[in-house]
This record gives sequence, structure tokens and C-alpha cells, in this order.
Amino acid sequence: MTTRILIADDQADIRSGFRLILDSQPDISVVGEAEDGEQAVALARELRPDVVLVDIRMPKLDGLEVTRLLAPVTKVVVVTTFDLDEYVHTALRYGACGFLLKRSGPALLIEGVRAAVQGDTMISPQITVRLLSRLTEQPAARVPAPHPLTERELEIVRLVARGLTNAEIGSELFISAGTAKTHIANVQAKLGVRNRVGIASWAWEHGVVSAETG
Repeated sequence: MTTRILIADDQADIRSGFRLILDSQPDISVVGEAEDGEQAVALARELRPDVVLVDIRMPKLDGLEVTRLLAPVTKVVVVTTFDLDEYVHTALRYGACGFLLKRSGPALLIEGVRAAVQGDTMISPQITVRLLSRLTEQPAARVPAPHPLTERELEIVRLVARGLTNAEIGSELFISAGTAKTHIANVQAKLGVRNRVGIASWAWEHGVVSAETG
């Protein structure tokens, strides 16, 4: 099946570049472009794409507000020049399925789209390393605490926090990728988080992984 994409960015050259990259893939098709946030929301509701790529800074509605409005029913990946922690946290809290930097290159853009379709969250490596390093600088916050997870689910959490995909988790634990995905969904429900990044953050904050084991 073809993954249908809507691109929202106020710069025409960026939209054209993304379209060129994505349309080069046999399983991906760009079905629309929006030059501002209001148009992005309207087109998303009209075209019902599988994934919406949004920039942060756009006229009328910024990308974070677009994410808040669309994410409950549409997979949104933020693709931006700005990697401020505040933007990252807000986008993920609003339900974004990814946060990518424009400078990360075509391969990561394609990978981010495919990850979103599969229910995973892709974040540019530069951002992930920085966020986790900030957590390791606050050891007092990473104190083991009571939790509702089983031992198997804790194993899953540790592997998610290390950045492993469903397939890699399955290989590590000798289970199928589908079973790994089910475990991750159960963990998200128990912890009250919306994505894999939420799981990783919980793991670091609660001492489930450490700088040595993570």
C-alpha cells in the first residue's frame, strides 16, 4: 500500500525538496502541500493523509498548534530547523510521531515517515542524545519507584530506552516484532505515555536504565 503524505511548510523550496525525496520512493506519495498552519489543518481533514509533515514556524498556525489539532486522529511528524527542547517536548506531548531536523538528510526523512506509519516514533539522533544526556545530569530524579510493569515489560522498556526498533527488540528477546509492538502498546497504556520517547523518558527518570546500562 502507498503511504499518502501532506507537507506543510511556508517555504516553497522546502516543500519541493521534500516532495522530490518522498515521491522517489515506490511506497510513498505526496498528495498535498500547505504553506501555512490553517491550510495544513484544512487539507489534512479534507485529504486524510497517512502522515502530515509540519514545520514549527508557519504563518497563521504554528506547527505545534497544528500537531495539537491533528494528532489525535492523524500521524504528525515535525520537521524543522529549530531543535529547542521546549519545541521537542511540546510536540511529543501533543502526540507527534516524530521530531526531525531538516539538516538530518533524506534518509532520515523517509525513515521517519515509515516509522510513523508503523506506530513508532523517530527523533533525530542529535536531539535524542542531548535529551538523554540532560537526564543523566540529574541523577537525583532517576530514583527507582513502584510501577505497574511486569518483568517482561521492564525488559521491553530497557530496550526501547536503548533505541531498539520492534524488530531488534524481537530478535533480542526471541519474540516476533508484532509481539514486541503489543508489549510496547501495553507499556504505553500502563505508564500513560503516548509514544516510545515517553517510555524512554520514564525509564531514565525512574532509574530503569542508567548511563552504564542504557
